[in-house]
Amino acid sequence: MLNTDWRGYRIAAWVGEFFLAIAIVFTASQRNWEGSFLLACFLAASFLFVTLENKLPTLFDFLFVVAALLNAAGWVWGLFYLPGPYDEITHAFTTFSVTLALSFLVYSSMLTTFRNHLLIYMLAIASFGIAIGAIWEITEWAIGVINSIDDTIIDLIMDTFGASLAALVSVFALPERSHSESSSEDQQATRAR
Repeated sequence: MLNTDWRGYRIAAWVGEFFLAIAIVFTASQRNWEGSFLLACFLAASFLFVTLENKLPTLFDFLFVVAALLNAAGWVWGLFYLPGPYDEITHAFTTFSVTLALSFLVYSSMLTTFRNHLLIYMLAIASFGIAIGAIWEITEWAIGVINSIDDTIIDLIMDTFGASLAALVSVFALPERSHSESSSEDQQATRAR
């Protein structure tokens, strides 16, 4: 079974944080304030995820930092505006990683219940991720990043793909996480006696 709490993921996430900070400095030196701001938001969020050591599986921390680095590369080198699938891949992967991380935080109190209702769990995670993608598209529209309605539709499709993939991956991590949480609850109950 995949171990989602391997210590190496956390170390890799901290290394990614370092490179993300460098990307922010580089983007600011190009006077790309919008990119710098968005990357600083990614840095703050990924720093928060990585420091919440026992709240999230370390794999989810690492994947969120990778998504932040993909976005950093897009802003630093202008990859979002070049021909090719970079924007679409980044949308799908970012929604995937954000959905994984946030869904475990939001639904953490219900993980043991969800273990017996996997279809409901998958639908909740996918719906949560699709909503995150929709909010992101509204944000892009509000700050003027959207090129066309076609771009928005493609981005929403990729966000849906990323959210659905997050639901599937989360199902594999659910037994490991809910088992470790129920074990720690049993230990706390034993100590209370």
